[in-house]
Amino acid sequence: MPLLFNDFDNEKCAFVNPSDTVKRQSDFPSIAVSTFSSDIIDDYVKEYKPAEIARLYTANGSLPVYQIEYKGKRIALFLSRVGAPACAAGLEEIIEMGAQKIVLFGCCGVLNETETKGKIILPTSAIRDEGTSQYYFPYSEEIIANSGCLTIAKETLCQYNVPFITGKVWTSDAIYRETPNLIAKRKEQGCLGVEMECAAAMAVAQFRKIPFIQFLFGADNLDCTEYDLRDLMLYGRNAGGEYLTIAFELGICL
Repeated sequence: MPLLFNDFDNEKCAFVNPSDTVKRQSDFPSIAVSTFSSDIIDDYVKEYKPAEIARLYTANGSLPVYQIEYKGKRIALFLSRVGAPACAAGLEEIIEMGAQKIVLFGCCGVLNETETKGKIILPTSAIRDEGTSQYYFPYSEEIIANSGCLTIAKETLCQYNVPFITGKVWTSDAIYRETPNLIAKRKEQGCLGVEMECAAAMAVAQFRKIPFIQFLFGADNLDCTEYDLRDLMLYGRNAGGEYLTIAFELGICL
């Protein structure tokens, strides 16, 4: 596998580029916020009725991009698809449309219940147990979060008294192949949670030189003897408004 991933090519212009599928908008908001929960987006849209300014198209259907105003700043709000390849493609297209800084948030499986309980997670790095990041960043076991963006995130969360913890996460492509042996190994490596997009999202942002913050909240629990689904199926809807507010604050500070 390392030999295959050593084929990384730093050429910025690929054969197919985001500019081939979406159009740049001169007045596109510089700040973009995204989550993986359609319910959180739908609840916000139903209450505030923001204007639709664009769409992201795939064979799975199209996703609206909304423009909101928060504290006098225009922000693009859109849904990211689950999984590293689809998430990365959406980020690429949003950047091509004109986004200059991005905040992404979603849920994760908890690998350290004691340290993460009642806190959001700010990833300092992600183990690259997926394939997408290898096309954006030279081969390595982990990708490290941008230190400047991380500092802004920590300062902003402290300012608003939001409980948080910083640490490593595990990005995996296969939700049903998180075996006990792999979970134990990742816990030994210091991972606080497991999810499916963080390494790829960081890699896209760093490749495109876009300031980027991601935060996670715990959903299902893997730090136990038997799997605990907890409120995974809500995908953060029970606190969606709070998470969006956090994301908006991070966006205007980024």
